[in-house]
Amino acid sequence: MEAIREGDRILFITEKGKRYLIEARRGRRFHSSEGYVDLGEVIGLPYGARVKTNTGSTWVAAKPLILDEVLNFPRVTQIVYPKDLGYVILMSGVRCGSRVVEGGTGAGVLTTMLAYYVAPGGRVYSYDVEEDHLENAARQLERVGLREFVELKHGDLTRRIDERDVDAVILDIPTPWLAVANARMALRDGGVLVSLSPTIEQVVETVETLRDEGFADISCVEILLRNLRVRRGMTRPEHLMHAHTVYIVTARKAYKLGAAADETFKA
Repeated sequence: MEAIREGDRILFITEKGKRYLIEARRGRRFHSSEGYVDLGEVIGLPYGARVKTNTGSTWVAAKPLILDEVLNFPRVTQIVYPKDLGYVILMSGVRCGSRVVEGGTGAGVLTTMLAYYVAPGGRVYSYDVEEDHLENAARQLERVGLREFVELKHGDLTRRIDERDVDAVILDIPTPWLAVANARMALRDGGVLVSLSPTIEQVVETVETLRDEGFADISCVEILLRNLRVRRGMTRPEHLMHAHTVYIVTARKAYKLGAAADETFKA
């Protein structure tokens, strides 16, 4: 049984389903519309314990997941949402020991999730053209204990990618098609490229460039997420849903037909 210690971050899930990520500190209170909790009184309790506010509302003190942490990062840019994060991780094949190039860093949400999966043996090389994005990402990575697995780089992937023989290149930039050639040089043979774009015009440019560069297994998906309101005798979909966020293009590096530098091998 793991007990809450002073300084630990706790995910409070309230009786009304609200979620708050708060540090356990003696002498402090956390106030909400459902009353307040004395943060010193939760120290020593096991994760999963139920606590009551001064108004009698019952909350659960849960241990936060890495997803809970990243969803609380400052939104300095649009973020990659959970429904898309899982697909990106799965289709890129990122795992412990992987070497991954990312562009751009943005709010650091995808950066942190990639670091979480490549640790402890891998590395993420994350590029961004805005230095303040890199500085913010460094702070967030430090806070969740993943800073050592990420190299933050001030640069533009459409101009240059320094790394070679990486397992995956993940693009979340306005003009991903301009980075495809550089991504191809950076990837190991059979490595995976993933591109995230909010508009279909970006997708068309990217897919056509991937074809021109000899990539194979090209696909494009849009992931929709619809929650259900579960009540006995009246279960139905929620009226609101997380619909379009991005289109996700994936492809694998293959040898280019007819290119002298990329002779096609036959079994």
